[in-house]
Amino acid sequence: MKKNQENFNETEHINDTIYGVHAVVDSLTENLGNKLYIQDDLRGKNVDKIKALASEKKVGISFVSKEKLKEMADGGVHQGFVLKTSAYAYKELSDLLALTEDAENPLLIVIDGLTDPHNLGSILRTADATGVSGVIIPKHRSVGVTPVVVKTSTGAINHVPIARVTNLSQTLDKLKTAGFWVFGTDMNGTPHAKWQTQGKIALIIGAEGAGITSNIKKQVDEMITIPMKGHVQSLNAGVAAGILMYEWARNFGQSN
Repeated sequence: MKKNQENFNETEHINDTIYGVHAVVDSLTENLGNKLYIQDDLRGKNVDKIKALASEKKVGISFVSKEKLKEMADGGVHQGFVLKTSAYAYKELSDLLALTEDAENPLLIVIDGLTDPHNLGSILRTADATGVSGVIIPKHRSVGVTPVVVKTSTGAINHVPIARVTNLSQTLDKLKTAGFWVFGTDMNGTPHAKWQTQGKIALIIGAEGAGITSNIKKQVDEMITIPMKGHVQSLNAGVAAGILMYEWARNFGQSN
């Protein structure tokens, strides 16, 4: 979904188009589909499986051209399937806090200025795999839930609650009041292998290249770094988040 950066995420509009085999199957399974569009010349097991699932969920089906699907998916790789759904329902911060209230070592991922939907989708996929309690994203100047996020998450979007907040700084204050330790990611900090992850943890993942914004850095209790031996001294945000989520999971046996 291409937008002028100045207007990026400044609107309440949330795209309701999902595409790709895995994303469509998961959304249908979760009863989120309104109308299914299938490429008219497509054949095979995936077609039969998805048609049967749509029928079971009482979702209408239309057969359209490959070009029409490409238009509906905004040029994305649709694999012959596009699903129209209800607008994504973000959670409230209070919902995430309620989920973590009785958890011994919960982890919340906090997104700060991330604009690449592939990275957010990747983070959601790993969050689901490692047992993360939820993800927090700011309303402005950050990627929201888009069709690319949904497809990249391969269904994790339906299993990891996402809260969208207006003021990230105030949100961190509320997390601290609720007993969370706030950690950030930076080139200089405590090596991730020595990260003390006991208790309630909020981990901030910064924007691609720029990292965590300066005002948010002031609220971080401790910076965590991933030591690197190569010449490129930065990691893709989704990769860095994945390493740290698995480090947290390793400490508490959350992942398989």
